[in-house]
Amino acid sequence: MLIDIRRAYVLPLFAAVCLFGVTSAPAFAAESSPWDNDLRSAARLIAARTVGESGSRVVRAGIEIKLQPGWKTYWRYPGDSGVPPVFDFSASENVADVTVLFPAPKRFPDGAGGNSIGYMGEIILPLRIVPRDASKPVTLRLKLEYAVCEKSCIPAKAKAELIVSGEATANEPALGSAEAHVPKAGKVGDGRPLSITVVRRENGPGKPRIVVDVAAAAGTAIDLFAEGPTPDWALPLPEPMAGAPAGMQRFAFELDGMPPGVNPNGATLRLTATIGSEAVEAFYRLD
Repeated sequence: MLIDIRRAYVLPLFAAVCLFGVTSAPAFAAESSPWDNDLRSAARLIAARTVGESGSRVVRAGIEIKLQPGWKTYWRYPGDSGVPPVFDFSASENVADVTVLFPAPKRFPDGAGGNSIGYMGEIILPLRIVPRDASKPVTLRLKLEYAVCEKSCIPAKAKAELIVSGEATANEPALGSAEAHVPKAGKVGDGRPLSITVVRRENGPGKPRIVVDVAAAAGTAIDLFAEGPTPDWALPLPEPMAGAPAGMQRFAFELDGMPPGVNPNGATLRLTATIGSEAVEAFYRLD
């Protein structure tokens, strides 16, 4: 299966730079695959214990990416510039479905007057795997395309192979921490300590804008990200604005960046609020 969450456009620089060559290693019935390295980053697969959810066996694993100091890679939505990762698990065995989860990201200046969204240092992207046969191990075979950026953006590739038995491994603490930092599903106005409390659309003489209030005390380092219903939407990053009620912080962004000819009415936006590594997400329908 091919999981492609790229936006409709790709940076010219990304297409122009030569891709790094990589080689794949044989599958291991182990806790992790070997690192696939280049000069700026490395990636591998890690395994963890299987869990039962809703009567089904769900296999837990992760993609671990390690970046050299000063380099970053991108979230599923990269922001004003950048390229999100692409995951290909199509050569895997005993795999019916793979879901890639993304821990809370951060906003970074992109060097061109805008901001990108992603990670620095080391990041684990948790995987939720549904096997075809729950009584057998799964063999994950990953082809990963991602971008690493410092002052310029450079494409990277990695391959990894790992037999995931479902037994507990030494990766439990690290993978469990990454899973805990995946945005929690919520609803607008659900009253959680970190929650998206109010969303409204304001129409005016120019482009409509979306105003979002997030429950967070004044001075708290909070951020907000907005995504459209499909990867070819390129919404602006929300920016802080004044006027929030007590105990709230307010963000706003123009309703812009839709694909050509698309009417936004009826579309559903995904909003993600973060405080450090903690995050919550909620959906808002544009009426």
